[in-house]
Amino acid sequence: MPPSAPPQPPAPPPHHHILKKPTSLPDVIFAAFSLLVLFSNSPKPIFFLPNNNNNNKFSFPLHLRKFPKMSSPFTSSPNPRNPGRLPPLFATPQSLSDWLKPRLGADLFGSWGVKPGTKNVHNLWLEIAEGETFLADSMPPVRTVEVVIVRIVRIDGKVLVESHQKLSNGDVRHRGRPLSEKMKPGESVEAAVFRAVKEELGSLVNVGAPESDEIDDSNGDNRIHRIVKILPGSYVKKVEERLSVSYPGLPACYVLHTVDAEVDGLPEGEFCTEEVDEYGGLDERGVADCAVSCKKHYWKWVDIDSV
Repeated sequence: MPPSAPPQPPAPPPHHHILKKPTSLPDVIFAAFSLLVLFSNSPKPIFFLPNNNNNNKFSFPLHLRKFPKMSSPFTSSPNPRNPGRLPPLFATPQSLSDWLKPRLGADLFGSWGVKPGTKNVHNLWLEIAEGETFLADSMPPVRTVEVVIVRIVRIDGKVLVESHQKLSNGDVRHRGRPLSEKMKPGESVEAAVFRAVKEELGSLVNVGAPESDEIDDSNGDNRIHRIVKILPGSYVKKVEERLSVSYPGLPACYVLHTVDAEVDGLPEGEFCTEEVDEYGGLDERGVADCAVSCKKHYWKWVDIDSV
C-alpha cells in the first residue's frame, strides 16, 4: 500500500480586522492626568556617586544654588544684651554717618543735633560703641535699646518725674517722665537702678554724706545701696516701638524695665541736679566732646495717676 499522506497542519484562523474605537477627548485628558499623578508620586531616584579616590571627575556638572549675601556692616547678629558681642564695624562717627544717610534721607538725618532737643551722630556712635544700642541693618535701620525706668515714690503717693533737661548746646529738652537710663550690656535691672540714681541724682543725695561714705568711694556705691530701696513685686517689662525723639526718622524698639523705688534724702519740692560729665568714663574723649550731653536735670513730684 502506498504510504499515507502526512497529516496537514491545522489551518490558521481567519484574520479578523480589529476595529479601534476612536479615542475621545475626555479619555485623552484622563490618561494625561493619570500619568501626571503617577510621576508626581514616584520616589525620587537616588544617585550613587562614584568613588573619587583616583581623582575621577564627575561626568555631570554640579549646580550648587547660591544665596545672595546680605549687605550688613556687622560681622554677626548676636544678642544685643550679650556682653561678649562684637562691636559694629563703624570705626568712626563719619563711617556711621555715611552708612545712615542713604537709609534715612538727607533731610531727617540733617536735623540731628540741629533740631532743639535732638542728639547727633556722635551720640549714636558712642551708644553703639558702649553696647547700649544695637542698630539693625534694615531700611530704615531700627535702633534697639534696653532702658531701666525707676519710679521713685514717696510716702504720700507722689512720684518723681524729670520735667526737663538743660543740654550742653544750650537747648532745653522736655521730658515729663520718671528717672530712666539706658542699660549696659550684661547689666542686671537692680544694678541699672543703682547706677541711674547715682548718675542723675548723685549730686544731691551725696550732699552732707561723710567723706568716707560718698557715692564715688573706692568700695563702690555703698551709700546709694543704703538709701535706695527697690519695692518688691513692682517690676514690669514692656516693649514699645516708636520713632526716636533723640534721632528724628530713626525707628526704635525700646525694651522697658520698670520698678518702683524709695530714695531717702530727696527734697519735697522741685529741685535740679547736675551731671558733671555724662561721657567722662569713655576712652573716646574726642568723640564725646562733639556729642550733645546733659548738664542739668530738673525734677518735680506729681500724682502717681499722671505717670
